[in-house]
Amino acid sequence: MAKLTKDTLFKAGKPRAETTMDKTSRAVREILDDEAEQRETKTARLRKARLEREASTPVDAPETAVTGTRKKPRAKAD
Repeated sequence: MAKLTKDTLFKAGKPRAETTMDKTSRAVREILDDEAEQRETKTARLRKARLEREASTPVDAPETAVTGTRKKPRAKAD
């Protein structure tokens, strides 16, 4: 008796033909994936450049606290 395996027990069906909608969906998905990859690459490049710029610029000016008085809001006219 022949040995039963997944390939011999279950017959592979005929592949379904790709419809126009499937072709369009596949093309759009590829375009969107490419754009997302380009966007992520650009973001990583810009982030690296910003971090390098921030690391190379010295922080000389300490932050000064505002010690002035606040103006009171104007009274409402009745």
